[in-house]
Amino acid sequence: MAIANQRLNVVKSYLADKTPSSVPARTVRLWVAQYRVARELYGNGYVGLLPKTQKRGNRTSRLPEEVRSLLTKSVENDYESLKQKTKTASWAALKRKCDEAGIATPSYVTFCTAVRARPAFEQKLKRQGHRAAYMHAPFYFELERKTPRHGDRPFEIGHIDHTQLDIEVVCSHTGRPLGRPWMTVLIDAFSRRCFALYLTFDAPSYRSCMMILRDCVRRFSRLPQIIVVDGGPEFQSTYFETLLARYECTKKTRPAAKARFGSVCERLFGTTNTQFIHNLRGNTQITRNVRQVTKSNNPAGQAAWTLACLYDYLSCFLFEIYDSIEHPALGQAPRDAYSARLKDTGIRVNRQISYDQDYLMATLPTTQRGTAKVLPGRGIMINYIYYWSEAFRDPAIENHDVDVRYDPFDIGTTYAFVKKHWTECHSEHYVVLQGRSQREIMLASKELRRQHQLHPRERISLTARKLADFLESAEAEEGCLLQKLRDRESRSVRQLGPVLVPNGQCSEVTSQELQPVDITLPISALAYAEATEIYGEF
Repeated sequence: MAIANQRLNVVKSYLADKTPSSVPARTVRLWVAQYRVARELYGNGYVGLLPKTQKRGNRTSRLPEEVRSLLTKSVENDYESLKQKTKTASWAALKRKCDEAGIATPSYVTFCTAVRARPAFEQKLKRQGHRAAYMHAPFYFELERKTPRHGDRPFEIGHIDHTQLDIEVVCSHTGRPLGRPWMTVLIDAFSRRCFALYLTFDAPSYRSCMMILRDCVRRFSRLPQIIVVDGGPEFQSTYFETLLARYECTKKTRPAAKARFGSVCERLFGTTNTQFIHNLRGNTQITRNVRQVTKSNNPAGQAAWTLACLYDYLSCFLFEIYDSIEHPALGQAPRDAYSARLKDTGIRVNRQISYDQDYLMATLPTTQRGTAKVLPGRGIMINYIYYWSEAFRDPAIENHDVDVRYDPFDIGTTYAFVKKHWTECHSEHYVVLQGRSQREIMLASKELRRQHQLHPRERISLTARKLADFLESAEAEEGCLLQKLRDRESRSVRQLGPVLVPNGQCSEVTSQELQPVDITLPISALAYAEATEIYGEF
């Protein structure tokens, strides 16, 4: 354009008064002719003054047709193969074929140019497979009429996925490392909001899937209409599919090895690791370079977080921090996108689910066998704890296997299918366990089961007595003190009734009027205050 501007000044000066310039007269006349021709053809003479440098020289290939055909076949068949041969090796094979045929051999630079001219997706597909070529596959830049939509409202499409967090967790009782926990999340596709969170040491299973659905109903009283999962075996369980069918949820399985179909979850996993997990003590970033791991920087030796503390802070990060920060794909915070769209599309009361006993029974998992044997006088054993019900006194039930289900949030209670109905069974130390909150018992029992998994040769029997002793010990009291105080305060708020104000009128106490109270009691005093003498039959 700069060259065309200079030529245009010379042409205008020549057409005005034919003033001679430093440019040769023959060149000026050529520019004027090009200017006039372009004005007649395109209505603008400026186009004719643009230089045509790209058309200079002989741009056609000088290789004979036979050599070009052999070059193309060598690139497509020899270089683009699962052997992943180097360019040098493929060019050497091409040179040998050309020498045998007595024809000219293309240079190595020409061969590399032919390789770069091939489509990247097809070349990766033939050399490294469809997974490596997936990153070069086309994706949707915008939504059209034929483009599959990914949710027009909250609770239309939800994604469930698992990941193993990049952090080592220690036992709150002994301080020994227990390994890396697994995180399961349920994310709304439209608002990118995290609906549910589940943390466990166990590998992904149908229990994790059912617990994440339970947590979603506990928080929002409904489930997504469509749930997108991957091809993992935990999503193909009969219990999981039955739960979805009962509450009219459609399960869709995304294609294998195509991460973009699950990009909603994958992006959240990356954000959680980079912005939160990787900033904690005991994170496993160093393990990516195994040869750099020593005893001094081993994450297992640096670990300091317990499962309970990690669950608290991870919940705060997902449901408070991440939920209120502007999302780059939305242009607003996930919570704001969820609230604004919910006002436009409606709450849909018909899709709400009550968090009652019926729903809890539908989400209860079972053991690996699915059954447990009724031992006379002892009952059934689930997760190393004995449970008893009066229905087990029937001689027809003793020494027989019965279907069982247990509640990971309440180890003190389990259920057995006796005489065509579910019977509630209690632990032999139910009085000790029932005073604990569900979350406290869940985290404590997970830690003890993890200790048993790490020491299979010692055959440590995790009886209910050991679980009760663990919960009653001073270290467990110290680790669970904050949770106890929270449960106590929430219980007192729920039980608040009319309060007599100074003027003698009766008024309800609002949450704004309640001021936080600093409770600083020693652990021994709390244990003494909660201790009760239990009388049982002799």
